[in-house]
This record gives sequence, C-alpha cells and structure tokens, in this order.
Amino acid sequence: MSETMSVAARFLASLNASHREDAPYKHWLLENMLPEAVCDQVIVLPMVPPKIEDTLGRRETHNSTRLFFGVEQQKRYPVCAQVVQALQSAEVTTRLEQVCGVGLAGSSLRIEYCLDTDGFWLEPHTDIGAKFFTMLVYLNESPADEEWGTDVYASPTEYVGTAPFHHNAGLIFIPGTDTWHGFRKRKITGVRKSLIVNYVTPEWRMRHELAFPETPVA
Repeated sequence: MSETMSVAARFLASLNASHREDAPYKHWLLENMLPEAVCDQVIVLPMVPPKIEDTLGRRETHNSTRLFFGVEQQKRYPVCAQVVQALQSAEVTTRLEQVCGVGLAGSSLRIEYCLDTDGFWLEPHTDIGAKFFTMLVYLNESPADEEWGTDVYASPTEYVGTAPFHHNAGLIFIPGTDTWHGFRKRKITGVRKSLIVNYVTPEWRMRHELAFPETPVA
C-alpha cells in the first residue's frame, strides 16, 4: 500500500468510527485520524512557531506568518504531499459527503499547520462564508493541567464545552450560522500543534494556501 493510500485508509477508518454530537450543533469527534508515522513526520517539520503579538482573537491578524500545505511545501516535504493527496482523493471526499451531508464537488482543499504558543486565542466565530467544511486534527498532547481543545459555543457568548485535545484526535463540523467555536484565553505551555482542514469555494483568493490551486475536488 502506498503512503497516500495508507493515510486515506487510516482516515476513513477513523471517520467511520467517529462519534456524532448533535448539540449545540452537529459535529463529529474522531480518534486515530492519521497513521502514527505521518503524525510524527508532521510534528518534526522544520517550521518555527511564528512570533506574534496579540492575535486580536483572529488567525488572519497575522496572515503573513501562517503555514500551509501548499504546492511549495509539498515539493519540500513528502509528508505534506501524502496528506493532501489522501484528503483530495475521491474515496475520502465521497465518504465525507456521505457521513457529513456536505457537497464538496468543485471545492478546493486547504490545510493549515498551526503552531500556537502562549497568548494565542480565538474569539467565537462560525466559519460561514467561503468554507464548506472544517476539520481539526490535534497533533500533540496538552499538559495534564491545561486543556487545549477547541471551545464549542451555543452562541457568541454561551460556552458549552471543549473538544478533547489529545494526540491524533480531532473534530469535524459543517460551517453554518450556529457553528460557534473559538479558543478562550488560557495558558499554553510549549507549542499547541494542529492541522486545520478546509474545503473552500473556488473563488478563494489566497491561492498559495491551497493544496491544488488548479484542481478542485472532482
């Protein structure tokens, strides 16, 4: 089995075993999302956490320092190519459509590698607009006395709970007017590593962020 096929197979097994929660909005919790060798290779990629000031609660505050599995990164690091090829495959996108009830045909895959350090936070937001699909993959463990998972809200001001943050786990949701989520200000010891996977509209302007700028999902 090729590396790409093994990534796709591992992810599909995780997706098929995922647990769906319906409140405060429909979302899926996943475990063992990627092969361990792939997680290990991503974690040690020679990328330095961006040195930033206050994010003002938004990742786009520091767009110039964000890291993506784009065309250049795939050429440089084979593991990036393996991940994007697997998540672009018809097997994976078709199954995502079936499980999550979303249409992905014509969308573009975008994967961000996040290296969050102390001081990072995100205000509650919904991801509606140019994103058809959002998935987070947590790559490392948070310290025992810290909780680094994504915060889930019923409204911009009503916190409901926090997704479990541990190695190779994550969550999926389909952006809608009620999909409030964020990251409350709290301590981050070390580096909080994760992947954000989106399938976005064809009109996405920042083409360098896309895995396949000229090839939408079939």
